[in-house]
Amino acid sequence: MCVHVGIDQQMRGMKPLEVLKQVVEVVNIPVAVAGGINSESAARAVEAGASIVIVGGAITKAENAEEAARAIKQAMLTRKPVETKLYKKFTERELIEAFKRVSTPNIADAMHRKGAMKGIVPITPGIKMVGRAVTVRTYPGDWSKPIQAIDLAEPGSVIVIDAGGSEEAVWGELATWSCIVKGIAGVVIDGAIRDVEVIRELKFPAFARYVNPRAGEPKGFGEINVEITCGGVKVEPGDWVIGDDNGVVVVPKDKAVEVANKAVDVMEKENRVREEIKRGSTLSKVLELKKWEKVIG
Repeated sequence: MCVHVGIDQQMRGMKPLEVLKQVVEVVNIPVAVAGGINSESAARAVEAGASIVIVGGAITKAENAEEAARAIKQAMLTRKPVETKLYKKFTERELIEAFKRVSTPNIADAMHRKGAMKGIVPITPGIKMVGRAVTVRTYPGDWSKPIQAIDLAEPGSVIVIDAGGSEEAVWGELATWSCIVKGIAGVVIDGAIRDVEVIRELKFPAFARYVNPRAGEPKGFGEINVEITCGGVKVEPGDWVIGDDNGVVVVPKDKAVEVANKAVDVMEKENRVREEIKRGSTLSKVLELKKWEKVIG
């Protein structure tokens, strides 16, 4: 009998060990286990009563498959987990760690090219941003609601502003200082920002469509924590917003665990491909692109 957690279930954070223990208690035949097993969980699987441990990605995605297999076998024989930072599945409580581990291209690939904002670029290079969205809709040039959102945002939040793509700045140095004091994780603006030299010195994660020294006026039009569109992507309050030098992606809050685990899977597969290329292969050969070509006639 085999207790197997499928890949789609793994991506949603399901793990086989609890079910394994229950099965072992009620059957008198050897029990196998499969689904997201690595050098840490392999030891726990044997301890839980598994006679057979089936391992996939923790070997096939490893940069050195032989070393990975040895570590897993050692864990099984000694029943002592061999620590690894790879091939883990993350839960809701671990999403910040998961999203910090991957790049926005990894996340975009995991979402089948969805969620990436268009035309929104990093103002502060080399800085990673991860947090949940506090959304703002404001009128062109009106910086009142963006500033008020800082007071409402929890530490670790990302303020996402739909300024209608306006070229009048709705954000600058003083707003940034307020965020730093409050512990805000970053700002994303479908519109303009100014004082960028100071914002870069402060190493505050900021992303915008334009840079412009001219600011608008605080008229107070707009809304906070409503559904908006920023960079062509729908953003709801509480959605996850991740930014790096490649741009910004939005992950819907109800799919965050699945997307985070898929993005980690994408990163780990790329690690293996990179290692094959370093050993003398090419990207085309590793991915076997030729076999997918359409042949006519």
